Amino acid sequence: MSNLKTVENLPTQRGAMTPMDMLNHAVASGANIEILEKLMALQERYEKNQARKAFDEAIAAAKAEIPPIVKTSTAHNNKRYADFASIARAIDPIITKHGLSYRFRTTQNGTINVTCVLSHKAGHFEENTLAGPADKTGSKNDIQAIGSTLTYLQRYSLVQALGLSASDDDDGRASNGKSTTTIDAQQAQNLRDMITAAKTSEPRFLAWARVQKIEDIRAEYYDSCVEAIMNISKARAG
Repeated sequence: MSNLKTVENLPTQRGAMTPMDMLNHAVASGANIEILEKLMALQERYEKNQARKAFDEAIAAAKAEIPPIVKTSTAHNNKRYADFASIARAIDPIITKHGLSYRFRTTQNGTINVTCVLSHKAGHFEENTLAGPADKTGSKNDIQAIGSTLTYLQRYSLVQALGLSASDDDDGRASNGKSTTTIDAQQAQNLRDMITAAKTSEPRFLAWARVQKIEDIRAEYYDSCVEAIMNISKARAG
């Protein structure tokens, strides 16, 4: 009975008490080991949940600032793609600012497996794994074939981990004088309504989209814009 009173009669503090507050009070009050173990487990779950929320908020904030990745390289089939250096230049300063980092883990068991580990300074991390065979196209030797696949898998596992998209152009409007289709009036209004609901600013969104006004956003980027704003809303909702 005395141990129950120890937990139930905790002193009132400003704001909600954390499991650590309860644990400290239980220790000071001489609670038994069973109660202490339960409070320690509760504190561990609390810390993991707080770390996950911090991770989600950091991802949403970073994605709101990361511009579409520019496809600057050309593959052997003449298709354009964003190489790893281009991706790193675009994302590294931004994700670092928000306490995020990434690393890769590689295994080989018939196929080459690359795992991108995306971590936050609060301790939460998530993994994304892609696999593929050695790229023996062209005149690559065995080592070059493995290296080509590793680079490819690193690039795409990172892009998927962050939920990024790659762009053929360096901004959300027409490039090189070519006319492109932009979002319609209803889509523009939808984005404005979502921005207001997410309690973010239109200028910040326009800076991320790299356009002067919402109507300049290309139609192919509409879904990416919606996703970015939704991520901000989820982060703010906690």
